[in-house]
Amino acid sequence: MSTVSFTVLIPARLASSRLPNKPLADIAGVPMVVRVALQARKSAATRVVVAADSPSIVQACLAHGIDAILTRGDHPSGSDRLAEACTQLGLDSDDMVVNVQGDEPLIDPALIDAVAQVLAAAPTASMGTAAHPIASLEDYVNPNVVKVVCNAQGLAHYFSRAPIPLHRDQASAQWWDENSTFTPLRHVGIYAYRAGFLRGFPQLQPAPTEAVESLEQLRALWHGHSIAVYITHSAPGAGVDTPEDLERVRALLQHA
Repeated sequence: MSTVSFTVLIPARLASSRLPNKPLADIAGVPMVVRVALQARKSAATRVVVAADSPSIVQACLAHGIDAILTRGDHPSGSDRLAEACTQLGLDSDDMVVNVQGDEPLIDPALIDAVAQVLAAAPTASMGTAAHPIASLEDYVNPNVVKVVCNAQGLAHYFSRAPIPLHRDQASAQWWDENSTFTPLRHVGIYAYRAGFLRGFPQLQPAPTEAVESLEQLRALWHGHSIAVYITHSAPGAGVDTPEDLERVRALLQHA
């Protein structure tokens, strides 16, 4: 069990182009964002709080015994919402925060702990995140699958939607087999931060690489911050982005 003290913050935004009112989507009688919070409570977090943009989300959480706070509705990103949450909750600069997305009802509590621990073990890093080995050429070349390359200290070199690293001589082949010396990694969208860094993150100038790749974490790298990466060997459960995803998760959790 983790000995790291941290708070889980779950950003929840009511509007969603592909799945309206997504945080409140019913999964076996429980709103999805509540399902996420209940999973997060199984981690070693000292507190789990939903940071919502709508009173309806706050009310749904409180009705199920989940802590929730109302944040501004005009935040451009989840990071901005969590920065406000850190201020509302009065977190100290060195306090650890793990950002769990509000559409991850299958999140593994052990992964939450691991991401907090990887940041705590890397005092020079401002953020922690996770990745797992890519097992198929389809995922390797898919721009919706974000890749990450790490250095010898387990810190991220770069994140990209492109297939990185690209094998010069076998670019079109599945070259990461049992004889390979390098396995591509898929980035998992869970983050740990120190609250002081998170509060300042929205004030950092957006990076050109961030705009090109549409990957917010590249802003941290652009400004010289380090991101520690925890490598897990099992892919986490998929999140809920579409009505089809929702039906799949409902089927899995209908008796939960």
